[in-house]
Amino acid sequence: MAIRDLIPWGRNESRSAVPSTRGEEAHPLLTFHREMNRLFDDVFRSFDVPSAFGRSGLAWPSVELTESDDKLKVAAEVPGMDEREVEVLLDDDALVIRGEKKAEADDKERGFSERYYGRFERVIPLPYEVEEAKVEASFKNGVLTVSLPKSPKAQSKTKRIAVNGKAAET
Repeated sequence: MAIRDLIPWGRNESRSAVPSTRGEEAHPLLTFHREMNRLFDDVFRSFDVPSAFGRSGLAWPSVELTESDDKLKVAAEVPGMDEREVEVLLDDDALVIRGEKKAEADDKERGFSERYYGRFERVIPLPYEVEEAKVEASFKNGVLTVSLPKSPKAQSKTKRIAVNGKAAET
């Protein structure tokens, strides 16, 4: 048994661009519907997304958040850019990172590209109040790092809970 036999829409069909129905003439709207589904599948497959919006490939730049007792740190990867092309804002209860990455080559010269170009914006909601005056941002090797110190009020809400090392007796 071939893998193709396990796929219900792949059985008894030719390899044409638009699959035919089993022994019947396809309705034009059904054919159009199938073709649109195939086109969308091809687009998402080109982003290497296993299922629609199932992977973070559609959110750029990629970010990493780390938290300590006194601060929240956000690192965003923006390769091929420098600090003048990235804008960092603190807007209410969110950190906003935005900018524009411009293409280095004209479209006429480019045959194939998997690189991202264009405007971007990431809005990261902040779970704590931060001390706005002490927020710092640095940029090194294509990584933007923003340090957001927690306010004293937010720090006082954090409570450490001791974990016992003994296993419970049964």
